[in-house]
Amino acid sequence: MTNENRSSFTGKIGFVLAAAGSAVGLGNIWRFPYLAAKYGGGIFLLVYILLAITFGFALMIGEIALGRKTGLSAIGAFSRLNKKYSFIGYLASLSPMIILPYYCVIGGWVTKYLFAFGSGGAKAAAGGDYFGSFISKTSEPVVWFLAFLALTAIVVILGVEKGVEKVSKVMMPVLVILSLAIAIYTMFMPGAMDGVMYYIKPDFSRFSVTTVLAAMGQLFYSMSLAMGIMITYGSYMKKDVNIESSVKNIEIFDTGIAFLAGLMIVPAAYVFNSGNMEAMKAGPSLMFITLPQVFDTMRGGTIIGFAFFLLVFFAALTSSISLMETVVSIFCDKLKLNRKLVCLFVLIGIAVLGLPSCFGFSIWSHIKPLGLDDILTFFDFISNSVLMPIVALLTCIFIGFVIKPKTLIDEVETEGAKFKQKKMFTVIIKYIAPIFILLILISSVFDAFGVFGFKF
Repeated sequence: MTNENRSSFTGKIGFVLAAAGSAVGLGNIWRFPYLAAKYGGGIFLLVYILLAITFGFALMIGEIALGRKTGLSAIGAFSRLNKKYSFIGYLASLSPMIILPYYCVIGGWVTKYLFAFGSGGAKAAAGGDYFGSFISKTSEPVVWFLAFLALTAIVVILGVEKGVEKVSKVMMPVLVILSLAIAIYTMFMPGAMDGVMYYIKPDFSRFSVTTVLAAMGQLFYSMSLAMGIMITYGSYMKKDVNIESSVKNIEIFDTGIAFLAGLMIVPAAYVFNSGNMEAMKAGPSLMFITLPQVFDTMRGGTIIGFAFFLLVFFAALTSSISLMETVVSIFCDKLKLNRKLVCLFVLIGIAVLGLPSCFGFSIWSHIKPLGLDDILTFFDFISNSVLMPIVALLTCIFIGFVIKPKTLIDEVETEGAKFKQKKMFTVIIKYIAPIFILLILISSVFDAFGVFGFKF
């Protein structure tokens, strides 16, 4: 059932680093530390780790096995196993197409700040109005967006082995080293140890259902689930590579970087805000306003700031590469066109689709779809809070009750491999995951619009 002419990763290391590069992105660097600070520090960290090794493990196994079994990206994978459910593949394929344009816009912001810290502009970047002034311009954000998109496209055009895998093999080790170095530095700042303890010591009095739902929502965002990426990367995976051990390695990378990001940001913000964790805000304000101000107060802050934005740049780039690779793979599989030609069309399409997110802070700032703050927030809400939970729910139903878990268990056990946690996989996919995913979907919509309806 596999596509024999399909490109592939050279082996386990290439696959793990590429998939980990996809999983490790902006969600690990700014979203995870913010949520950890908001939902009780250590207790959130503990809940997240427990969910990652159970819930996240099962979903990632399922998606990768789907891809490897069929040798196709999302649309083809679902269609080949049961044509009646090919619509799940189409829904899954929408997510990367919606996410990639605005993700590259944010990637452009990161590139701008990396350039600022590397060219003597750190002091200016720490100014309270620097970020707002930048994104409210009409042309400059577009230039940085297109530059980041072009870098992403170059890697994807080079192909799976020569592009995606080679870049991941370089960027991921550098990313780990930078994370460790910055985390160690910030941990030893005067007064930072109280922030470290807040971050790593569980306070069970702060445990709640909301903590669990927030951690599970972050799991989707962080591990590249329910957007066709892991199905696509699974389709490039050789049969002799062990899926179960690969997924464990990916989770170690992903959770490890998220943990280190917390050690970088939470103690530093704790010191900067005099222990007031409520001062940490989500979204761009944390990474582009608060942290540059934190770096400005540090000894050697310009160097640390440059290293931090280099780290964020690598994380954003590896994730945008996986998003574009997924989109390209979908069109290649569906239309049977030349890969480089498809890459060119995707590049042009994403460049056009990214403009509304750029202009949403300047000439189109008056446009607030569904009453949300801006166009970028709207796309983020539709993809992450609505589409991804729906796709995850449908995927669980598809695996659990349509093709049955044994279909994918057999794929994991190809060539004599052992699937040690197949019972847990079956129970989570069939019974536990659907319930929690439905709760995430309901919680996300209520959180965005209010319990009793839309806020127009």
